[in-house]
Parts: sequence; structure tokens; C-alpha cells
Amino acid sequence: MKPQDSTPTAAPPRQARTAATRLVLATAVVAGAVLPLTLGAATQAAGDSNGGDVIANLFEWNWTSVAAECTDVLGPKGYGAVQVAPPEDSIRLAGSTHPWWEVYQPVGYDLNSRMGSEAQFGSMVSACHDAGVKVYVDAVINHTSGNDQASTDSYGGDTFDVSAKTYDQVPYDASDFHAYPDDCPNSDMAINDWNNQSQVQECDLSNLADLKTESDDVRTKIAGYLNKLIGDGVDGFRVDAAKHINQSDMADIISRLDDTKWGERPYVLQEIALGGSGNLAPAAFEGNGSVIGFDYANAMKSQFQGNIANLKTFGESWGLEPSDKDGAMVTNHDTERNGATLNYKNGSQYTLATEFMLAWGYGIQPTVYSGFAFGNSDDSPPAGTDGTVSDTDCSSSAWVCTDRVQGIANMVGWHNAAQGEAVANWWDNGDNAIAFSRGDKAWIALNNSGSSVTQTFTTGLPAGTYCDVVHGDPDSSGDCSGATVTVDASGTASVTVPAGDSVALHQ
Repeated sequence: MKPQDSTPTAAPPRQARTAATRLVLATAVVAGAVLPLTLGAATQAAGDSNGGDVIANLFEWNWTSVAAECTDVLGPKGYGAVQVAPPEDSIRLAGSTHPWWEVYQPVGYDLNSRMGSEAQFGSMVSACHDAGVKVYVDAVINHTSGNDQASTDSYGGDTFDVSAKTYDQVPYDASDFHAYPDDCPNSDMAINDWNNQSQVQECDLSNLADLKTESDDVRTKIAGYLNKLIGDGVDGFRVDAAKHINQSDMADIISRLDDTKWGERPYVLQEIALGGSGNLAPAAFEGNGSVIGFDYANAMKSQFQGNIANLKTFGESWGLEPSDKDGAMVTNHDTERNGATLNYKNGSQYTLATEFMLAWGYGIQPTVYSGFAFGNSDDSPPAGTDGTVSDTDCSSSAWVCTDRVQGIANMVGWHNAAQGEAVANWWDNGDNAIAFSRGDKAWIALNNSGSSVTQTFTTGLPAGTYCDVVHGDPDSSGDCSGATVTVDASGTASVTVPAGDSVALHQ
């Protein structure tokens, strides 16, 4: 959905670590055999899930680009899933300006959209599955297009009439939408009391035509759309504006969904904005799936712009949703624009927060966000004059390919290697440098300060030589393209971590 307008402060388009910031190592005495430097990504037969759980959110990348990223980056690096943009047909505004939020105003459930054709969508799902990567779709099922839109054009050519609330492709008519006074008590259909469940779930969010999800007919059509996607190989859904759908309505829709092609129940990640109590609190939606970690992302911003030594106790005691329900993230498309969370313009803070998220282990299916550069909150992704999204070019400053940043991409393998291991060997300097291990499988140090930190760390790792995966790529032959760290027989290593940087090792 379209957030409140905001104009972020100008900043460099992306953060990049240069050769000057690479770590300087003071190697310790080696006791024991040198350990092989192995890839963190799981291997898999074509068409089988690689078993990873990290999501790459490729926000508004077209289907051809998502397919290539699954094949070339996400699969090899061990990402478990990719989250993709809403694939249904949506409104297209007149003229050559096409804000990103057009795709959050659906007008039909066929799969021809800004991101490509239905055939391209199917090819993308197949390519991602061949790479071992699951596909999660952003499902816009709370509403259709905005009531204030004059356009009658869409990307897929579907016929609709906003004023009459008719959407022929589904089909929907006026009886399928909430209305005043039967449902919403406000004549303008606006939500005036955000603590009133009826208004939040039966009035129009941001003037978007609100579907009557308590209707069996509407539920059948929504479930039919989601099952079509499952039939095409989709493995789960990020449910847009889920807070504005009654929990029992959503539970009924979920109950109608088929198992995925890999024989699992579809993953459900719900957008539940913070605020509200009782049936409007995030906890009230846990029965239908996990919830997007706005609480997690807010904490990342406050600590990485404060004192990261506090993160020693980070978890449910901070008031977060339970770990198995909290969809961990550092940012998403709404919060990066309204300033609520860190984003790519925060440079090393954003990178380090993402690496911490992958290392710490709290939250379910952590999401690494990759989008596009913007100056104003409504800016379109790179696109043609007709609004069709261009192929992603990660060498261009127009795209922000966070999933490819070496330290972040390789931390996915670190995350996979550390699964099931508890945090241990915590160290901090009382300020903005921390280090910890995950059992004896992986170790990381993060320096969020303005000067380098040199320390002899207890890593918990067996003796040997390890590739620093933040600055080098390991390969199956035991070589490392960057710096290595030597861990001695007592499990310690002397390391210098440059300002705004990190060092990460894993078995």
C-alpha cells in the first residue's frame, strides 16, 4: 500500500567497502590442522528446496531479473526463498509517471503485470525452484484499486470501473465491498479510529476499496487466486494489509489453500502495523502465521544509531514477538521511505544491522531487502514510459542489490552453518563493538564505531585457518579470495576490525 509521503535526506546511493577498509590481521599461532574453507550454501538436486530459510525480498524486480538472480546468486549463496512483487494485474496511471504503489492497487487476478507476463512469471518460479529457492508472493487481497483513481487502464488489460466497483476479470461488483453504513460507520469510508476493529477492518484503508472478506463468495475468489499461484509453484505469501482483514476471515481463506508443490503448507507472513491492542495487536494474528518484524526493524535502527553493546539481550525480553512468529527484517519498501527504519542510505549501519540479523538467530525467516534507489517516496522503479519495469542492473546506481553485497550474501551461508547453535562467547567494549559465536560453528565481530578495534577474541571455533566471509569468497577447494583468520588451539584469534566493518568466520 502507499505510505505517507516523505522525502528522505539525500545520501550516497549505496554503501561499498573499499580496499582501504579491509581488515588487517594479526595471526595467532596455529595449533592443529588447517580446516577446509567450505561453502556455506547447501547443495541440492535441481527442483528440490535447498533447506535454507533466509528470504531475499527483490522488491519490484521484473520476473526475468528474479529468475536470473535465483540462478546466479540466491541459490548458490544459500538463500532459502525469494519474495516477489504482487503479480496480479494492477491499475496503470495516465502519463509517463508510474509510482511504485500502482502494483498495490489490483484490478484483476490474472498474472500480467508491471513485472512481466504470466508466462514469464511461470518461468521465473521454475528457475528459482531449479536453484533450490522457494517463491513467496506479495498477495494484495484486502482491497482493489483506489476510489479516487480516474484511470481505466491496467498493465494486463483487465476491464474495471472504479466508481461502480466492478472488476470484470475476477469478477467483483459493488456487493463484494464494504460500504457505509452497513459495514463502515463513516460516510467517507475513512478509518477515523485506529483502535476500533470494525473501522480498521471494514472501512477503506487509504481510500482503497475494501473487500468484504466475510463473504463466502469473496473468500472463494481470493482463495482461488492464491491456489492458482500455488499451482504455478508458489510456496507462500506475504499478505499485504493483513491487519485490515478480520482474523477469522483470513483463517478461512488459509484453510482453503492447497499444499505447495514441495508438499508443505504455504508460508504466511502477515503485514501487521504496530499499534493497537487486543484484536489489533500483532499477537492477535499469530494464529494465521508469522508477522512482519516491524518491532525488530525499529530495534535495529535504534541500536545501530546508538549503542550496539545493548544487543547482548536482544530478543523477546525486549517486547518483541516470539522468535517463531517475528519475521525478522532491517527494512522494507514502506519503512525505508518513511524513515522508520534503516535503509541503504545509512551506509555501514544498514549493512552491519543486516549482518547482525543473519548472525543472531532471533526471528523466523529473516529477510534481506533489495530494491531500487529513490529520491522521493513515490518514485518508480526503473521502467519504460509505459511503466513496465526494466531489467535489474546491479552495476547501476538505480538499483540497490543488497542481497549481492559480499558480506551479506556470504553471511547467508554463515547463518545456515550456525542453525541450531546458541549464542556464546559474547564480547563487547561497552560501546559500539561486539562479537559472539554460535556454538562452535560460527563467529562474528561487528564494529559500528568510527575507529578500528583490535582484540584477541574467544571465537569458540576449533583450531585452524578460516576465510573471513565478509571480505572473501570461500570455495570448495579450500581457497579464499580474501583475508583469512587463524584460530589457535584455545579457540582465540587476534583480529583488527576496521571502523564500520565486520569479520565473520564459520565452519
